[in-house]
Amino acid sequence: MAESSFDSDDRVYAEIIVVRHGETSWNAERKIQGHLDVELNDEGRQQAVRVAERLSKEAKISYVYSSDLKRAFETAQIIAAKCGKLEVLTDRDLRERHLGDMQGLVYQEASKLRPEAYKAFSSNRTDVDIPGGGESLDKLYDRCTSALQRIGDKHKGERVVVVTHGGVIRSLHERARPTARKIEKILNTSVNVFRLYEGDKWTIQVWGDVSHLDQNGFLQSGFGGDRTSG
Repeated sequence: MAESSFDSDDRVYAEIIVVRHGETSWNAERKIQGHLDVELNDEGRQQAVRVAERLSKEAKISYVYSSDLKRAFETAQIIAAKCGKLEVLTDRDLRERHLGDMQGLVYQEASKLRPEAYKAFSSNRTDVDIPGGGESLDKLYDRCTSALQRIGDKHKGERVVVVTHGGVIRSLHERARPTARKIEKILNTSVNVFRLYEGDKWTIQVWGDVSHLDQNGFLQSGFGGDRTSG
């Protein structure tokens, strides 16, 4: 990865390093998490250590934000400890998409066990809520892009880490690159660097970087970081 650094207009943008949480046992088992609060597994903790070590060697990080769900918060705590023993600031708006009646199911069984929820989840429309209290893609987009914008507005001229989830990161990509091809998957602890400028302009400097992991160090299916969300 080419290391990003602040240039002559450093006061007009915030650099936000968006990291997907480490692996959970449910990611490995292809179970749908959504808002269910699943912890990291041992592999996920090792991934978090590796991304933390990487970030600790880059330019100074001022703040660490996280979803309040355990898999993200624990990843953020490991990063924060390595990057100056920072406090982790939680924000519920950084949570994964609420997947309603799909949550807790093995993905391959969802269409049989919860056909209405699966139909809503698989819809090409972005305004369809998932039965069981689930969110539409539009609601997820509004929630998480507003959260990142708030963080960006607060931290112009600083580098900030945000630890969140696959569905959220896909929405953030769409906000920064609305005409780009849809993202297929977001790997665990992948590094994605956004710059948020004055006037609501977003750019992406680094995307999907897992160079801190070896080839056996991540779940290559990206389960939970694709359309399945996790």
